[in-house]
Amino acid sequence: MKIDLFDDDALFDGEPEQPRQRPSREPRRRRRGGGGGETAKRILVALPWILFAIAITVAGGIVFAAAMVAIGVVALREFAQMAGRYRPLVVPAYVSVAALVLAAEFGDAFNVLNVLAGAFALIFAFAARAKQGEGATASMGVTLLGVVWIGIPLAHAVLLRELPDHGAALLIDVLVGTFVADTAAYATGRMFGSHKIAPNLSPNKTVEGLVGGFVIGTMGFWFAGLYQDWLSGVDALAIGAAVAAVAPIGDLFESMLKRDLGTKDTGTLFGPHGGLLDRLDAVFFTVVVGYYLAVAVVY
Repeated sequence: MKIDLFDDDALFDGEPEQPRQRPSREPRRRRRGGGGGETAKRILVALPWILFAIAITVAGGIVFAAAMVAIGVVALREFAQMAGRYRPLVVPAYVSVAALVLAAEFGDAFNVLNVLAGAFALIFAFAARAKQGEGATASMGVTLLGVVWIGIPLAHAVLLRELPDHGAALLIDVLVGTFVADTAAYATGRMFGSHKIAPNLSPNKTVEGLVGGFVIGTMGFWFAGLYQDWLSGVDALAIGAAVAAVAPIGDLFESMLKRDLGTKDTGTLFGPHGGLLDRLDAVFFTVVVGYYLAVAVVY
């Protein structure tokens, strides 16, 4: 079968839109009862991926960059399925994210900006030649959203990893702080949560979970920095606090997209725990903040 690379009908293999999920009306006492078990399950599911993250971070270089490209492809695929009704242009999205990662690996932040500008032109070129009809504006907009949301953080992960001397350790610190903040927010929210943060976006997010995630996530980053004599305790607390504060924003951002697009999970890679985007939503925000704070504080 011949496929026209400029015909997005051939490029996008969308899935039917999932119905909107109504907030659970289950009594709070019942939902709280399984909090500890659910938290343990989340940790167990994450363990192999934590080991994977450590392995590619230690390897660095082209191995790490290749892993970021692979993650970008999977994440974009999930996003394209979520936003299928807007007909995202998947080929320019894949090319753009890969180019952003490679620009970070072989260049610098300025080269990443150049690639992002080129991605805009590439998306327009595909939209102009594809059979988009009256949906070209939405198609280009949702494609660019995917490139920025997924590609920019992955490029910054490479930039952070490739910082001289301490890049690998700093990236692991950011991942630890993000994971601890996310898990602590979930656990404390399940146990003590009663005040909703944004019920229209994510009905289960609570103020208590937010505070618990911030405090414990900050301390998690600080504890990871205890074994790094080049990172002072004050600097570790500052970066850790920023990471812990930004992590729930990434989570809420994805919740907003999922609610608007009428889907519960972004995929099935993690079984009942959702897709890759469900696991990386916070990291996509914290790795960018972590990079710029690391440059400002450590370098």
